[in-house]
Amino acid sequence: MLREAAMRERFFAIVNPAAGGGRSAKLAGPALMRLRSAGLSVDVIASTGQGHVMHLAQEAYQQGYRKFLAVGGDGTAHEIINGIFTENPSPGRIALGFLPLGTGNSFLRDFSADGEKAAMDALLAGRSRPCDVIRLTHSTGAVYSFNIISIGFPADVGMTANRYFKRLGTLGYLLGVFARVASLSRRPFPLRCDADKEWDEGRCLFYAFSNSKYTGGTMMIAPQADPTDGLIEVVRWGPIGRLGLIRMLPRLYDGTHVTHPLASRRAARRIEFRLPGPVNVLVDGEVLELDLRSVEVIPAALDCFV
Repeated sequence: MLREAAMRERFFAIVNPAAGGGRSAKLAGPALMRLRSAGLSVDVIASTGQGHVMHLAQEAYQQGYRKFLAVGGDGTAHEIINGIFTENPSPGRIALGFLPLGTGNSFLRDFSADGEKAAMDALLAGRSRPCDVIRLTHSTGAVYSFNIISIGFPADVGMTANRYFKRLGTLGYLLGVFARVASLSRRPFPLRCDADKEWDEGRCLFYAFSNSKYTGGTMMIAPQADPTDGLIEVVRWGPIGRLGLIRMLPRLYDGTHVTHPLASRRAARRIEFRLPGPVNVLVDGEVLELDLRSVEVIPAALDCFV
């Protein structure tokens, strides 16, 4: 019992050395040393490839750890959350801190423009707040998100950016945007929110189901999202044309795109889908091909050091 209690107070830090194009591998050591010098108990392990972070988080949870530290980007935090929640849908109180040494680090921008300093300060001060998690249920299981789930244009952009431009960071995401504008697709994604009777079957550019405001580092897809309010921010953009989209692209970065006549937003707790088959889905920066069933919020599921 004493060993288990001690482990619950220790941080289990998972370092993704590939994050940020290798930046994480260079900077993780000094950052972790600073935390230890300040008195934090931190156990450290490095991942060796995609998916390994999930397995490490699963094993650590089973061993009794309840405080985790994502040393990398949004993808590292995403894998930690999925490693815990996929096997334990009700895992009790889990705390997650960040050493944001990756390329995107979108989630932290909701709390500070200086994500690295703010994340470190929160850890040193022991300052955390309950944050929501979104559960996406598909035909073969579930995926958990702390940032954004999107279908349509952002998923197409994410697929292109990850496949061809990932090492370029924010610039790579922007290149992905322009590549997908050239092959723009506007199609229906039948769904309904909460107690809606009617299904929305209109053609659109994208749907975003957001827990936090930003994606792709600095793109403010959901300006009214709040990761602490127990709601999913649903942003829909109708079938805009290429020239209109190009004119509107700068407004995706300050959030004013939601005032466009073809845009709409609402807050919801649960979304159901009636899609004809699998689609590309952007989940916290990663693109998956999934046959969607529902998206729902898990309020205050995670204590985040922010």
